[in-house]
Amino acid sequence: MSSRVPLATIRPQQNWAALDLRGLWEFRDLFYFLAARDIKVRYKQTVLGASWAVIQPLFSTLVFSLFFGKLAKMPSDGLPYPVYTYAAMTLWTFLVNAVNSGGNSLVGNANLITKVYFPRIIMPAAAVGAGLVDLAIAFVIQLGLNIYYAIPFAGAILMAPVIVLLTTLLASAVGLWMSALNVKYRDVRFALPFFVQLWMFATPVIYPPGIVPERYRWLLSLNPMTGLIDGFRSALFNRPFDWSALGISTAITFAMLIYATFSFRKMEMRFADVI
Repeated sequence: MSSRVPLATIRPQQNWAALDLRGLWEFRDLFYFLAARDIKVRYKQTVLGASWAVIQPLFSTLVFSLFFGKLAKMPSDGLPYPVYTYAAMTLWTFLVNAVNSGGNSLVGNANLITKVYFPRIIMPAAAVGAGLVDLAIAFVIQLGLNIYYAIPFAGAILMAPVIVLLTTLLASAVGLWMSALNVKYRDVRFALPFFVQLWMFATPVIYPPGIVPERYRWLLSLNPMTGLIDGFRSALFNRPFDWSALGISTAITFAMLIYATFSFRKMEMRFADVI
């Protein structure tokens, strides 16, 4: 009986799975399709349509301006409190929606995952990418507020796209990690909104970073959104950048993205079995 060469060799799974960049590029059309689908589904059969992208940060800003700006007299670094808060709410709302959509993207598309192969990382990435449309719509209102409050634009605004990119990478990192965990532990679906709510109070959205005592400010800087929101405000309002805080946020964002990506790849092979 002649021996045969095996067609495939089964080996133990590596601790870290490599990212298949070629596969991602081959399925780039799927990324565009899923992102466009998420945008269409989000506003399908809604009366106000894309206006919801503005309503959430705008009404949150109005409530915060009333209770924290008028009643609590919260400082805003010498700027009008509404425009100061709306800048942070624009970026924060994008992060929250992107993380929630990305974290639930795999479970919400279980039928597709079990029927056809494609790089699973595309799903949470497309969910995050779809949120950029809402961010662009909300940003138009920010420009209007700058004009209304006579806040001039300067060259610093060129940093705004860079900070938006970093926030997108951060949202992708958290969304990837949460989506992978959500496949195995469905508690993530309930814990994620609670975690994001707590995260907001640890982020200078309704207050300036300077209000935190100096001895505790290093803890605030460990939150990557601290440097990103503060840098976004600096870009919009032509104020000096806190480069150290922005550098820490950038380093943490890339560290989280690398960890989340390889963790996702490690768990990806079991998605179809447990979802």
